[in-house]
Amino acid sequence: MKTVTGRDPVSGKGLHIVVKDGCISDIKQTDDTGNRWLSTGLIDLQVNGYAGIDLNDGALDSDRVILLAKKLLSLGITSFLPTIITASLEQVQDALSAIHTARVTHPLAERMIPCVHLEGPSISPADGPRGAHPAEHVRAPDLQEFNACQQACDGLIGLVTLSPHWTNSAKFIQALVQQNVRVSIGHTHASHEQINTATEAGATLSTHLGNGAAAIMPRHPNAIWSQLANDNLCATFIADGHHLPAETFKSMLRAKGLPNSILVSDVAAPGGLAPGTYQQYIGGNVVLDKDGRLSIEGTPYLAGAAKPLPDCVATAITMADISLADALTLATTNPGRVISRCRQLAIGEPADVISFAWEPGSSTLDIHQVVLGCNHVIK
Repeated sequence: MKTVTGRDPVSGKGLHIVVKDGCISDIKQTDDTGNRWLSTGLIDLQVNGYAGIDLNDGALDSDRVILLAKKLLSLGITSFLPTIITASLEQVQDALSAIHTARVTHPLAERMIPCVHLEGPSISPADGPRGAHPAEHVRAPDLQEFNACQQACDGLIGLVTLSPHWTNSAKFIQALVQQNVRVSIGHTHASHEQINTATEAGATLSTHLGNGAAAIMPRHPNAIWSQLANDNLCATFIADGHHLPAETFKSMLRAKGLPNSILVSDVAAPGGLAPGTYQQYIGGNVVLDKDGRLSIEGTPYLAGAAKPLPDCVATAITMADISLADALTLATTNPGRVISRCRQLAIGEPADVISFAWEPGSSTLDIHQVVLGCNHVIK
């Protein structure tokens, strides 16, 4: 039996949660919270790596996937989607196979990884919207290739990011949706009409909206406005203080609405490491500044992110002037709907609980305790 105590961010009331046999067995009110807050575990739909572990370096094995899961768990992230970006078919299949093996061989990886996010290879080939994805591996949607990737991981791909400017995008999206795969629009220069056609075909998300776009584009129409206005699309945002200015993030949240907004980290391998220069698949030589900005060496361009999801939750509160409860919803309930994993702090629910310290202006959630099933992490 395990216990977790803290304040409910919605009501402010102190709760004492009892966990038995992997489920919440009792909840009582308490005045003694030890200045901690409570939440269900954070859910990150876009993780490229962390703490030196790179999911896209071409050398991934199951042991590294398991180690990544353990490191993320210590940060309060109880579910995440390993994100495989644009690469050769062989490299993508090898990475998918390693993730599948990790889930088969380790219960923690199986529980924390509901599916994989395939970001590419059918994104925009143009400089700017392509981001740091390698141009030589960008290619049109190919259902036969996608099915080969699914075979390599026993159908583990659950989310695909693509640009709907390709001529066969609509048919490809329809085919994926029929396989219960979520489709997200991202890294795109697509027209308003192409974006609407993609949503009619079944696309339901926008990947890190406001990023993966041209630096210079028409005031209107453009791909950002079209996605913001489309009520069929929920949007993910990187609230690390570098990918979006505060006023942009705040405006986008207002336009899309909190129920249709999701926080992701897009964190890459240098995340959690000391400032310096690193070599990674996304962008080659990259520089991690002391303020957490990760950029391609010698350029102003970002190369993924270095701040994990707890940092993004805290930063989102400051950037958009929202409450702790709302920011947590953007990183728990809303992404949970995407992967059919909406946990609650309620009796009978699977144990998926974190406690943490936070106060206004904090740069992160200081994780104190994590309970996930029968796993128990105390920092």
